[in-house]
Amino acid sequence: KMTQQMRDLHLAQARKPPGPSSPNAAKRLYRNLSGKFRVNYTSFDEGGLAGRSEKEKLRKSYLIQSNAALFEAVELQDLDRVQELLKQYSPEELDLNTPNSEGLLPLDIAIMTNNTPIAKALLQAGAKESPHFVSLESRSLHLSTLVREAEQRVNELTAQVVNETPNADCSEKEKQLKAWEWRYRLYKRMKAGFEHARVPDAPNNVHLSVGSSSSVHVTFWEPLSVNSAVVTKYKVEWSCSPTFSPPLGEAVIDKLKNLHFTIQGLVSGTPYYVQVSAYNMKGWGPPQSSVPPFAIPSNWREYDGRAPRRRGQAEALDQLLSQVKTVHQHCVCHEPCKNQPQSRKHSVSKSLKHLFHPGSKFLKTLKRGLYLTAVFYKDDNILVTHEDQIPVVEIDDTYSCLLMQDFLWFTKVSCMWDEVLWLRQCVTVSQSSCSCILQTRFKMLLAISQMQGLLGIQDLGQVFFEPIKDKQGNILIVTLKEVKTNQTFESVRWVPICKLQTSRKSVSSPEEPTALDTLLITVQDKLAYHRRSSHALSPGLYLGYLKLCSAVDQIRVLVPERLPNILCHVKIRSNPNISREEWEWLQKKVSMDEPVPTEPEAGTSQNHLFQELQVAIKELMTLLNIPLKEAKDFRLYSQEVLDFGGQVSFLLLLPPSDDVCTAPGQNNPYTPRSGFLTLPLQIFELGKKT
Repeated sequence: KMTQQMRDLHLAQARKPPGPSSPNAAKRLYRNLSGKFRVNYTSFDEGGLAGRSEKEKLRKSYLIQSNAALFEAVELQDLDRVQELLKQYSPEELDLNTPNSEGLLPLDIAIMTNNTPIAKALLQAGAKESPHFVSLESRSLHLSTLVREAEQRVNELTAQVVNETPNADCSEKEKQLKAWEWRYRLYKRMKAGFEHARVPDAPNNVHLSVGSSSSVHVTFWEPLSVNSAVVTKYKVEWSCSPTFSPPLGEAVIDKLKNLHFTIQGLVSGTPYYVQVSAYNMKGWGPPQSSVPPFAIPSNWREYDGRAPRRRGQAEALDQLLSQVKTVHQHCVCHEPCKNQPQSRKHSVSKSLKHLFHPGSKFLKTLKRGLYLTAVFYKDDNILVTHEDQIPVVEIDDTYSCLLMQDFLWFTKVSCMWDEVLWLRQCVTVSQSSCSCILQTRFKMLLAISQMQGLLGIQDLGQVFFEPIKDKQGNILIVTLKEVKTNQTFESVRWVPICKLQTSRKSVSSPEEPTALDTLLITVQDKLAYHRRSSHALSPGLYLGYLKLCSAVDQIRVLVPERLPNILCHVKIRSNPNISREEWEWLQKKVSMDEPVPTEPEAGTSQNHLFQELQVAIKELMTLLNIPLKEAKDFRLYSQEVLDFGGQVSFLLLLPPSDDVCTAPGQNNPYTPRSGFLTLPLQIFELGKKT
């Protein structure tokens, strides 16, 4: 009655002790009555089991029940329950790809009943088809066997129910009969779904692009028609010949969360043709050639042989700093430098409990002067002193007008918090010049060292892009740092920000708040800015907008509030690479005097970029509240593509030359919509991340 394969499975199952029944026993009664279970449970050695903790045994028991519950949810077509189980457990915990006693997997049941939503949910979770189905014939024979066995069992139970007199045993037989009738209908539906299905159509919208000088990238959509069967995998093939004879390689994609593939290890300058085909339980469908039909691995730098702008710059700066240190290390005034590593180690090892040391020099109130405050936060809590005060130290009590140059110098120091002691000793040597600038900067370094020592930490975080000033003559430089560890500290308490804001009594009037009151009022905004400043762009090619405005002592750049570490931008496409052909086309268009560039030949990569740029420019103009009719006066920066780490690249859109930088007193004809701010150019340069 069963194939040899099914006999083996049944015998193996018979040797194992029965596991816990399904959580929904009423719906799964037929399983228990048939003496079959959905999972080949692993038998446990009694001695080993006794040694396990009760918690582990309960969890294993619950996981087995969850596997049975998943089969049940798929058979009952309960999408919500399937999604809940997939979210709650990992594929390994659910035994997602372990066949049950009928040789089936949850994905087999979903695709043979043509339940597309459940099948897609399972596929995205990593579900596979049963390894027993090595061919169409084996699948057909397996389904026929299941249908025949279920039908025979229904007939046997029907005869028993008809011939037996009504009693308790008869009632049990009737329940068994209902369970097997349901089982019989399920298998018949699966068999009919398999017989009516056909191979899928070709994938839709197969697009080929150049990934780099040695790769091409293909994206595609699922077929418009899957012919009554869910697609479970795709095949990408590539060749140097348009007939794909001979083929150079192929790759099977069975993780269907993202339908794309990058072909690596190709030869620059060689055309490669690509096609994609889809697979369902009836086999492989016809291939679909890409658009454009071929791609040539290349990069825009190959157009003129340009080297990367930042190649070796980091190494050169490190070498320069090392040379500067070497020059100063023999100075008499720098003898304490020899003990710096030990001193730094001691400082780093200090706990934040030193915040409450009796000798602490944190300030309670501000007098007229320049101050430094460090805002440490974790989730919605903020670190304060024992007097519920954000840590503040004095920089200079006679400094009432912070020059922008001093503030920008301080922000540069924040890039090397670990070197503050060395910097302080270097500045000490130069104090004989009695320069006011050096005196102020030396005091800044002293304040930083004091804050580091009191907090017991070197890294004070990121400097907020503008100091806080009040009418009493106080100036507050703010640093922000997020604490992500769960470490607890003695004698230090994290205070909820909202509690600190409501409990602290203000010592100033609402009309003229002090710098500390202003900090507390705006601290949530500053923390939000700090969080957004660390966000990274997703990989891709972007169109950025460069807009500057100048003041007497600084130049500021327009940025979006949601990502203040990058220029105003919109995404052009997910592929960050610009090929040599695309860059050559852009160069030609930029050098032409035509007000509207002509559209490239349809089906080419240049044409695709042209269409993407058109959409991106319209989107960016709308975002910035600039009339589309003004776009004809804007220009693409054609000297280079701005590359950030290889995964993010930018094309720059520039306003007319007279409007790139707005001069003091000059009105900006187009005011951006809300959601933008201007940062000092030096702050923006220090905070760039992608």
